[in-house]
Amino acid sequence: MRFKTPSFRTKRMRDNLDLKPKIRRIPEFKGVVFWDITPLLKDKKAFHEIITKLADHYKDKQIDVVVSNEARGFIVGAPLAYKLGAGFVPIRKKGKLPSKCVDVTYDKEYEADTVEMHEDAISYGQKVLLIDDLLATGGTIKANLKLIKKLGGDVVGIGFLIELGYLGGRKTLGNEHEIFSLVKIDTPNV
Repeated sequence: MRFKTPSFRTKRMRDNLDLKPKIRRIPEFKGVVFWDITPLLKDKKAFHEIITKLADHYKDKQIDVVVSNEARGFIVGAPLAYKLGAGFVPIRKKGKLPSKCVDVTYDKEYEADTVEMHEDAISYGQKVLLIDDLLATGGTIKANLKLIKKLGGDVVGIGFLIELGYLGGRKTLGNEHEIFSLVKIDTPNV
């Protein structure tokens, strides 16, 4: 049974909140431009806004589970799962989950990484929503998709708080799934 949590603002008010100014640009953090969401998260209206807007977008998809990658993806994925009346499934780096897992190793810019999920986290045919805080190059999300498909999940959408259009992640992911982003940043020099 699905349930809906009440919203304390009208749809018109939600549409008017601009989230982009609440995302802080850090020009040199570990060699890259880093998009910091902590100012957005500490603002209770903005945090409510992102979860509500994502839930509004996916409310008719009859989602069984929301899947997110550690760590910032959990911040968006878990409350969204609650709002949608769905379960939540974490994807973690290898060795962090306590039960038997399936894993995928993928190449990043300078190294390989392995992510995993419990082998009983998704049942065959379950409707899965993949959510993360940020779409950059798309490599991590592509690995997440492989994990979900290994377990037979039916991905009904991929959503992000922020999409860095200048890094081409959407192209990496292809056209197989609907991709939705709340905030699009088209240049690293905003």
